[in-house]
Amino acid sequence: MTTTPKTAIILGSGLGELASEIQDTYEFPYAEIPNFPISTVEGHSGKLIFGKLGGKDIMAMQGRFHYYEGYDMKEVTFPIRVMYELGIKTLFVSNAAGGMNPAFKIGDLMVITDHINLFPEHPLRGKNFPTGPRFPDMHEPYDHNLINLATKIAKEKKIRLVYGVYVGVQGPTFETPAEYKMYRALGGDTVGMSTVPEVIVAHHCGIKTFGISVVTDLGGFDSPVEVSHEEVQEAADKAQPIMTELMREMIKRAE
Repeated sequence: MTTTPKTAIILGSGLGELASEIQDTYEFPYAEIPNFPISTVEGHSGKLIFGKLGGKDIMAMQGRFHYYEGYDMKEVTFPIRVMYELGIKTLFVSNAAGGMNPAFKIGDLMVITDHINLFPEHPLRGKNFPTGPRFPDMHEPYDHNLINLATKIAKEKKIRLVYGVYVGVQGPTFETPAEYKMYRALGGDTVGMSTVPEVIVAHHCGIKTFGISVVTDLGGFDSPVEVSHEEVQEAADKAQPIMTELMREMIKRAE
């Protein structure tokens, strides 16, 4: 079987079941791919999937890599370089994130309009890859046309979407109440431990990106709330049917 995908998806914490929507699949465990790291996080399966979704050839990462796992940024973002070499033009990125905007509710889908990079290492640090300029412009890291498409589909299907800025941090600890308040003061609406490195490298490669966060917990308000990884996964699992519907239709209609 041959496939020529132009679209890729990174399936984040608790969102890997979107892979069950992919048809005519063939899969490669990360362990069998040269130079690929291995995902060590519960809820991340760790395989590269090729198939069809929304009637289009796609590739999907079921499980991603995180800086907090001990990988450096070149390892974390290596799959994006592979995507570029395979001819990927559009990348859909999903994650589970903590919500700091008081208008948000657990289970909300937040379209990422921008991000704040607070990782201690930049993914483009070092010798510049010829896929893009030494100093890439970042005025539109998340493609406006894809955001508009998501908005249109959500209105048609009566899906609640919220919009905001994602703060990318190292982890692996969840945020303290003071940290939540600081990130909110900086202009963040959600906070998480992924996505930003992949988006930066995708942007450097000329790949259009759409990002979405499932709000799996809330923080930064007057009453601190304890959170666990299991609760994050549970909240993400509940959002899966809506996420799947939105993603499938976006991939079907995207240019």
